[in-house]
Amino acid sequence: MKKIRTLSIKSEPSEFESVRIVSSKQAYNYIRQFYFDDLTIYESFYLLMLNRANKTIAYVKISQGGVSGTVVDLKIIAKYAIESLCSNVILAHNHPSGQTKPSDADIKLTIKIKEGLGLFDINVIDHIILGEENFYSFADEGLL
Repeated sequence: MKKIRTLSIKSEPSEFESVRIVSSKQAYNYIRQFYFDDLTIYESFYLLMLNRANKTIAYVKISQGGVSGTVVDLKIIAKYAIESLCSNVILAHNHPSGQTKPSDADIKLTIKIKEGLGLFDINVIDHIILGEENFYSFADEGLL
């Protein structure tokens, strides 16, 4: 019998204060803390997990790719979301080019994740695309 591999979740580290997210700008500023000089080098995808009051409880880097994309697996997202017992999530990834407009693939992925997590009563409340100086919010643009 094979041993099941476990993935660990990162609860809020001491340097990141747990906060209540009430706007896309606040979500962007919070998530921006996870990115450093790599923001303009390669694409990374994060999951921010929140309780029912939209207070941050955990985050995790789901994937890191190249300059033009990264692979995001719904099963891994669901695993972290379920283990954290979160009620809401915010998806986030960067575009190294600085262009924050979502691609068709970004939109399709967001819908897939929203539908998948919905089966567990976990709401995708936003998907933030980060650029070096700006961001795009799916919620603000009515895409959720």
